[in-house]
Amino acid sequence: MKTIEQWFSEYGESHQNKTNKLIHWICVPSILFSIVGIVWAFSPVAAWALMAITMLFYFKLSFKLSLAMIVVFAASAALSQALGAYVLQASIAIFIVAWIFQFIGHKVEGKKPSFFEDLQFLLIGPLWCLGFLFRKLKISY
Repeated sequence: MKTIEQWFSEYGESHQNKTNKLIHWICVPSILFSIVGIVWAFSPVAAWALMAITMLFYFKLSFKLSLAMIVVFAASAALSQALGAYVLQASIAIFIVAWIFQFIGHKVEGKKPSFFEDLQFLLIGPLWCLGFLFRKLKISY
């Protein structure tokens, strides 16, 4: 299994442009929330199960980043719960708009999204954003 640094290095290859990075720092968390929200709309239990399964992958890569992801997932669940009957519509709208911007960012970058090479990069994106935040705060991960 690749290390977190190997994942970040490979993911970072197609995320060098400042505009693309900015789009990703906004849209990756938005997409993550929207996926939780879409699943939540059908079954909160299924949403928690999906988050738990994802955490198994994250814990293998970085304990500290995984703890931060627990907070992100909990916030996503809380927001999904707070949106009540509107969670599905809001989540679908966020999902569509965020992906449009993601592809715009990659058009600006001039490189294909990483997940075209390996679907696991869909899970790496949120950690990549947190990794950036950790490095800015000088927190090892």
